Amino acid sequence: MQLRHLIPPGERWWTELDRATVRGDLIAGLLGALLVLPQGVAFARLAGLPPAYGIYSAILPCIVAALFGSSRHVVSGPTNANSLALFAMLSPLAVPGSPDYLQLVFTATFMVGVLQLLVALFRLGVLANFIAPSVLLGFTSGAACLIAYHAGVDLRDLVRSEAGPLAPMELVVALVTVLVTVLVARFFPRWPAMLTGLASGFALAAASAALGGPGYVQMGAIPSIIPPLSFPDFDAEKLSEVFGPSLALAVVALGQSISIAKAIADRSGQHIDANREFFGQGLANVAASFSSSYLSCGSLNRSMPNFEVGARTPLAAVASSLILLVLVALSERLLERLPMATIAALLLYVAWTLINIPRIRATLNFNMQEATCMVVTWGAVLVTRIELAILIGMGLSLLFYLYQTSRPAMRVLVPVPQGRRFTPLTELDPVEPECPQLKLVRMEGSVYFGAAQQVSDTLRCYRERSPSQKHLLVMVKSMNFIDQAGAKVWALEDGVRRKMGGALYFHRPRARVVEVWERTGFLERLGRDRVFQSKHEALVSIVPSLDPEICSRCTARIFFECPGEGTPCAQPHTG
Repeated sequence: MQLRHLIPPGERWWTELDRATVRGDLIAGLLGALLVLPQGVAFARLAGLPPAYGIYSAILPCIVAALFGSSRHVVSGPTNANSLALFAMLSPLAVPGSPDYLQLVFTATFMVGVLQLLVALFRLGVLANFIAPSVLLGFTSGAACLIAYHAGVDLRDLVRSEAGPLAPMELVVALVTVLVTVLVARFFPRWPAMLTGLASGFALAAASAALGGPGYVQMGAIPSIIPPLSFPDFDAEKLSEVFGPSLALAVVALGQSISIAKAIADRSGQHIDANREFFGQGLANVAASFSSSYLSCGSLNRSMPNFEVGARTPLAAVASSLILLVLVALSERLLERLPMATIAALLLYVAWTLINIPRIRATLNFNMQEATCMVVTWGAVLVTRIELAILIGMGLSLLFYLYQTSRPAMRVLVPVPQGRRFTPLTELDPVEPECPQLKLVRMEGSVYFGAAQQVSDTLRCYRERSPSQKHLLVMVKSMNFIDQAGAKVWALEDGVRRKMGGALYFHRPRARVVEVWERTGFLERLGRDRVFQSKHEALVSIVPSLDPEICSRCTARIFFECPGEGTPCAQPHTG
């Protein structure tokens, strides 16, 4: 298998580095480090891990994903949705925070990385497109509800002292943290809102303790500034145990990463190679499993500010990781004293920001199928396992797609006198007459196994309602593909038309359709002279073969090619 399409990165961005580019990337890197510091701590807590692991997950995985991925602006690391999904899938298997739980996390992260690498190596990046936006929205909204629930439970436990009575200072610290974060995000959008809120809550708690007030629960010491080595469990039983959750996590992470990459690329104008992006993400997660890190993917909360502040190359993501190391080293003693109430409060804020009210309203108003996918996925996240909820949403969206494509539109056409364009009868008022011998139909949609019965039933109705129309000309420019079932439909229709004394004709079939007809032998049985590239060519050939006696009595005379007096002068048909 050749890896040249994946390694090294296709764009040699390092050749574009100059003073202005490096300056912009370093400024963006500083902002990214400031953003991920509180996020990493909060997300690790959400994942059932010690806070330090959230910081570790924003270092080496971020660097690897930036250097080997496709996007210049996506910043990878821990995310809220991945953290919650990881906790929901692995907490039934081990006690969160325990050594066994950590081992499962590293093993699952390794498996996710391997699966993502396989997706990239076999060029299966298109699979991420099967996660409908409505499913992702439902998943994110459901995840937000779970985040809020768990954060609320943590906060409830924190505002109670060991003796039982409420400790109001913990609650006040949490409220100040949320309030400051919301106000900064609202009125100073370029400021790091979560970091400002975290600092405010910390300052209040520290001031209260210094003035003799009640103490508060602290985060505790970080074991090591540099991420220590870790090792997944390669035991076959353990790998089998985490394979199902890892598969679901890989799908979710890939969907998030490619969605973020495409969203930023729409604004930057950069081309995104999905397989290369997945390769970078997979390699990052493999590296994470050996560096005390957990599941990593593209982070919208860091990627969008990274782009907006002026990042131009992946150097910005690399810089953010290195600056984060420096910040942690300089503020190690402060981080030890970080109030856990502020972390719980930030999780509540994250939960609120995940509920995208405008998108939810737009999805509800779009159509019933999209709304149903979103609501069902949302509810499934709340009542069942995360991976099962995602599969339910994906399955439902695919069922709706199959239902819609299984009913392709077939429109009966007539040439309208004004302009002589072939127009569907349903668009005409009053309705124009059809030719009594030749039916014109436009096929809009593919004829595959799911649609074969619908198309076959419609063709039968045409024959039963208009038995005199023994000839059928089908405009198949919009018939994108057919499978064996679709080929059989047209073969049967050709046989029936021949028995009726008529014939089946096609106008402008696509090359891939003609290829199937040639491979199955249908084109030879039909006759190549019954496939036309223009309507004029088709009618010039078909109309003279119609029954002249019926033509002599016909008053419709809708074609230029119709014989007899009063027929319009011959002109090519359009439409």
